[in-house]
Amino acid sequence: MGVTGWTYLLVGLSFAAYLAIGFASRVRDTQGFYVAGRGIPAIFNGAATAADWMSAASFISMAGLISFLGFDGSVYLLGWTGGYVLLALLLAPYLRKFGKYTVPDFVGDRYGSDTARLVAAVCAIFVSLTYVAGQMRGVGVVFSRFLGVPVASGVMIGMAIVAFFAVLGGMKGITWTQVAQYTILIIAYLIPAVAIAQRLTGNPIPQLSLTFSDLTERLNQIQTDLGFAEYTQPFQSHSLLNVFCITLALMAGTAGLPHIIVRFYTVRSVRAARYSAGWALLFIVILYSTAPAIAAFARYNLIESIHGKSLVEARATEWVASWEKTGLLGLEDRDGDGRLVLSPDPQINEITIDRDIVVLANPEVAGLAPWVIALVAAGGLAAALSTAAGLLLVISSSIAHDIYAKLINPTASEGQRLLVGRAMIFLAVCVAGYFGINPPGFVAEVVAFAFGLAAASFFPVILLGIFDRRTNRAGAITGMLVGIGFTGLYILGNRFFGMPAWCFGISAQGIGAVGLVLNLATTLVVSRLTPPPSREIQELVDSVRVPSLR
Repeated sequence: MGVTGWTYLLVGLSFAAYLAIGFASRVRDTQGFYVAGRGIPAIFNGAATAADWMSAASFISMAGLISFLGFDGSVYLLGWTGGYVLLALLLAPYLRKFGKYTVPDFVGDRYGSDTARLVAAVCAIFVSLTYVAGQMRGVGVVFSRFLGVPVASGVMIGMAIVAFFAVLGGMKGITWTQVAQYTILIIAYLIPAVAIAQRLTGNPIPQLSLTFSDLTERLNQIQTDLGFAEYTQPFQSHSLLNVFCITLALMAGTAGLPHIIVRFYTVRSVRAARYSAGWALLFIVILYSTAPAIAAFARYNLIESIHGKSLVEARATEWVASWEKTGLLGLEDRDGDGRLVLSPDPQINEITIDRDIVVLANPEVAGLAPWVIALVAAGGLAAALSTAAGLLLVISSSIAHDIYAKLINPTASEGQRLLVGRAMIFLAVCVAGYFGINPPGFVAEVVAFAFGLAAASFFPVILLGIFDRRTNRAGAITGMLVGIGFTGLYILGNRFFGMPAWCFGISAQGIGAVGLVLNLATTLVVSRLTPPPSREIQELVDSVRVPSLR
């Protein structure tokens, strides 16, 4: 059986499993719909959190970024991992003790303000829509290459699957589906990494293979021979200040992402929240410690497979022909000398490779079995769909719970709330489908913007909401508006309207760090220039920080 046949089989089986889990996990009340009835065991919530957090950007694009950026690509590894540790230690247990459904719920009750709740809900929708765009791009890439269907059709199939289990089961259906998706994606990530590590270095453990072999030295030499900087040389594409800002924005953004935070509301107790954070960290580290090895393997294999070959020789290779059809791999013998050249000089370079194909094409480049290649396709889809489902629920809950049930119709019945929640998920699926068909950029870059927006809006208001009893509603609202307003306008101006990076040369990906500082400063200053919160809220803040195992 060929790659296409195996892909149809494995993707079909995985989709059938998602549909079956979604049907078996259908719910009939809002507690089941928004927080899975608070009954998910810690280890399974850890796996679901890992799947929720390891999006298409982690599975498909992170290794691609490291492969092309070398040392500078490690900002994504450091930022996302560091951010998760920040969330697990600093925020998650306290938020679980607060015991609400959503992040806007926490903001609204902590600051005693429906305006703060509305601003937080709008921020959550904005951040999640930006993030969903990146996931849908990942779905489109996988479908177009491995199943041979148009991107638009592939996205619509993926969204139909998500809509089914998310609408029926809400958070409960999404959680158990994410447990299955984590299992698929981690197996799909590790099998080719182990096989390629054994083939290139004789050591099957990717992390040890990269650390204790001469692969990086060989790669450095190849890079310099072609005119590139050494693979391990720092600050090639980002300045030191930008590396710092991007890392900080990713860390704070991870800690402030609403679809990750809400996962800790689904367990039985504060103690379970702490344990599930630990399990999630273990599951995440397995993939993240493998990504640098895959990046180096892929860079080495791609250069060795294409550079110096004739156009006819290259196109005779099955994986080259397949990826060239997608438009994500470009070959052009510009000088007519019969040989393809990879060069940092765009006037000389004759090979263009989209960063998003590095992980997906790696097994094919290494000549692994068709079923391994198909498994990677199923893993990429699992990663994209698991995160998309979590984000869609955040959009739904922000509109149906925080805006409709809390602000527009507080007397709504249980049935009305559930109906609106399901309708909002369906609407969000349609919007996400549009972004999947018309992606605004490659996966990790788009996702990086979402992290910047989350860092500039949610992280300060949650952090101060837990640890500063003097922070009040006026400070929180003003801080969120200043943070997300500054960051959003800077990103839009710099990326889409030609505005120069006027703020100390900080890129759009790192500007969330500045938005974070502006939000913190604004919130603290405004809070101290206006009346303090009520005695009840101050006592609530103190009680949230008292250790509890229940």
